[in-house]
Amino acid sequence: MAEKTDASRDLRMRRRGSAKHIHAPYIFYSCIYMHLLLLPSSSNSIRLPKMTEFSILGLDLTEHILSFLPIPTLLRAASVCKFWHSIISSPTFSSPSARPHALSQPWFFLYGLHNTSSKNHQSFAFDPLSNLWFRLPSSSAFPIPSPTSSSLIGSQGFLFTTAPFSFSPILHRFSYIFTTSPLNYSRVNPLLGVFQSNSDKPTFIVVGGVRFIGNLVDIEDRLAVEIYDPHLDSWEICPPLPPDFSSGNSSSSLSSALFGGKFYVLGIYSCFVSSFDLEKHIWSDVQTLRPPGVNISFLLSCRDRLVLAGICNSPLGSSFNLWRIDENTMEFSEIAIMPQDLLYSLFDSDEDDKFASLKCVGLGDLVYVFNEEYHKRYPACVCEISSESGKCKWRRVPPLPSPVNKFHKVISFCSTVSLHNMLRVGEEVIGEIMDLQDSNTLIRDR
Repeated sequence: MAEKTDASRDLRMRRRGSAKHIHAPYIFYSCIYMHLLLLPSSSNSIRLPKMTEFSILGLDLTEHILSFLPIPTLLRAASVCKFWHSIISSPTFSSPSARPHALSQPWFFLYGLHNTSSKNHQSFAFDPLSNLWFRLPSSSAFPIPSPTSSSLIGSQGFLFTTAPFSFSPILHRFSYIFTTSPLNYSRVNPLLGVFQSNSDKPTFIVVGGVRFIGNLVDIEDRLAVEIYDPHLDSWEICPPLPPDFSSGNSSSSLSSALFGGKFYVLGIYSCFVSSFDLEKHIWSDVQTLRPPGVNISFLLSCRDRLVLAGICNSPLGSSFNLWRIDENTMEFSEIAIMPQDLLYSLFDSDEDDKFASLKCVGLGDLVYVFNEEYHKRYPACVCEISSESGKCKWRRVPPLPSPVNKFHKVISFCSTVSLHNMLRVGEEVIGEIMDLQDSNTLIRDR
């Protein structure tokens, strides 16, 4: 009787198409087939044979194959048939835990602000899995009305403005703006982090920044760190940045990273580093984190590692290096160097200060490096750090989709993108993104 029961269960598993019984090559080619099948018909010059087997793969295997596709392709797949829509829209499939590779491949967001006309604001999002840029519709790109270049900040899935303090999840529309109680010390250009603190609601930390007295910047005031309590709607005052950072407290001269329950702050030019303990609310002693030859550097939190990225000068020329940082000792070990041709493709001049416009953000397994100057339309490249071997792979990021305006300030950050949220934002956001995917694909194929 037991043998019969086992045989029946095995037969049911095979009929359902359990992914465990399918070889990896079959899944790989099935993913490629699905991706080609879902490309815009006008750009798909490949004649694909009918593959009716997709209708009999069963729930488990279909879900497994779909999980490897990038979000833009999944949005298109959700409209193919009721069966696929039910899989893609189910909470178990669209949750971040069901697609762990999406957590390691964050999108790169670039918001361009024009200081005289908000009509010239533009924003873009780059999906590394599909290797495509998308121009974001205005209602989801700038949900906070009339943001100023000094008050708009992007961080870990949210857009913020500090005067007054408001926030909105990325890729949402106007109805998703939240305003908190005011900061104890109003400020512009601060560092900002998002973390979870024994709550299902996000907690925010605001560090540094500057405030104005009339039209003048108050350079003497070391602004207190403030931490937002989402349940009490209040801001807790904590010790300010150590006095070593007094020469520059704004985000233009500081870099930050949330890692291991601490908020790290690094002087981009001074290379001073200190960490704020999010539980004890105290700063660590200030140290200098400067590998030989470094003159500009950024601190990043990449999955299980703290990473320093920076321009390094040597007798052989300039290079862009990545180092892994031991968070206990702050010792560094080199993990990658950007290829020279890739580095110099980000610039079109030999001026000594050309690297001053270089910026760097990172999250998950990816480090994005880009030039925030307009003359080359904000070129970028990306480095993928293997979570298994630690090896790094560099590649160019495609150009931004035209037209691209000239911006007075560029705000950039990385964020994971939830399929669940994308399916909830409505026809406006999804429709415009899919239209852009069609046009991007056509431009790429020409």
